[in-house]
Amino acid sequence: MKYLFWEYPPCSTCRKARQWLQDNDIEFEARNIVGDGPSEEELKELIKISGREPRSFFNTGGLKYRALGLKGKLGSLSIEEQIRLLASDGMLLKRPLLVGGKTVLSGFHPEIWKQLKQD
Repeated sequence: MKYLFWEYPPCSTCRKARQWLQDNDIEFEARNIVGDGPSEEELKELIKISGREPRSFFNTGGLKYRALGLKGKLGSLSIEEQIRLLASDGMLLKRPLLVGGKTVLSGFHPEIWKQLKQD
């Protein structure tokens, strides 16, 4: 299976995830999460597949998240508003984001990503 790998190239975590994918011979197509991030429709599908809430896709440690004061605001936004916000700026997304089939992984956690070698 070939995965879609959204990354922010200057991000050290994204670079580690990319290297892990290469070291484990996992095929992927890379996209820059800032210039070519997921659209609203893609995010809706990813959220549906993952079974997670949109809020789990936010990069809560990111500068953009903090600058917009989203910690106190996110709970008052509808699901549609959260998705629209995520689609508006790739820096708001938890990265890297890896997608393929029924797999949607956000953030790099090697112990979780090991499941890819079993798929």
